[in-house]
Amino acid sequence: MEEAELCFPHLLNVSCKKYKRPHSETMVVYIVLCSFSSLTVVLNVLVIISISHFRQLHTPTNLLLLSLAVSDFLVGLLVMPFQILLTEPCWFLGDLVCVLFYLLPFITLCASVVNMVLISVDRYVAICDPLHYPTRITPNRVQICVVLCWIYCVFYSFLILYDNLKQPGRYNSCYGECVINIIGAVDIVLVFIIPVSAIIILYMRVFVVAVSQARAMHSHIAAVTLQRSVTVTVKKSEMKAARNLGVVVAVFLMCYCPSYCVSLSGSELTIGSSTNVIMFFLVLFNSCLNPIIYTFLYPWFRKSVKLIVTLEILQPNSCMINVL
Repeated sequence: MEEAELCFPHLLNVSCKKYKRPHSETMVVYIVLCSFSSLTVVLNVLVIISISHFRQLHTPTNLLLLSLAVSDFLVGLLVMPFQILLTEPCWFLGDLVCVLFYLLPFITLCASVVNMVLISVDRYVAICDPLHYPTRITPNRVQICVVLCWIYCVFYSFLILYDNLKQPGRYNSCYGECVINIIGAVDIVLVFIIPVSAIIILYMRVFVVAVSQARAMHSHIAAVTLQRSVTVTVKKSEMKAARNLGVVVAVFLMCYCPSYCVSLSGSELTIGSSTNVIMFFLVLFNSCLNPIIYTFLYPWFRKSVKLIVTLEILQPNSCMINVL
């Protein structure tokens, strides 16, 4: 074995092999990751500023979108740039950094999943129990749920990686490798099966109710009073919001499901695995897609971006501008 084929040439017997990749391939990967990272950060910053600045957007549903945008922002700012290291054939940053490297993705992934569950619950109550929605889903309650969501995700991530944090590098077979081991069954059940099942069940219920309401609105059997007309208008608005958020949830499931389906075959995550890199990149790509979806589905986001780009938000009382 030649020294050039080792990650650590001075450690002949314990060093991992170094597989060289074409320079052009490496540059393409770097450019793609950097581009997506920058785009993800910029787009989610616009979402965060929009919802935080304009008072009209301080609704329970938008607070959940704000929490989701924060998670996506962290992915673009911290997780995506470090993915460049996973494209390298060797790990040179040490065993502890290897474990910490996976900690933030676990937190943000878990936060995205829990936020999607909260969004589904929000739409379920809005469509299936609209009369009690204003009293059950209040901004204060949503803020408490968001805080608890992030506390849970941080605690869960430390717990799932505890064995690796306690003794970093214990699962490495050679120097220059970054391998962590988790209890795959627990992770899949708590972060995939239970949340995704809840999301699908809630949105199926929302879909059934939305279809029945649409049929009722097209029915001319019963007379429609003024009060009933107002109620129908509100429900149409809520159903439109449910449809838009349904698109967000559907894209989320398409990006996250392949990764967890692949993980069913084993719980070991190894640096340099092409399958792991592709599946993980698909999960990260979801953080860039969410604000793009908002651009097409939410007029308020387009109006807010225009005000932000033109710096009109710097004017006095700009937070009171009508963006709906």
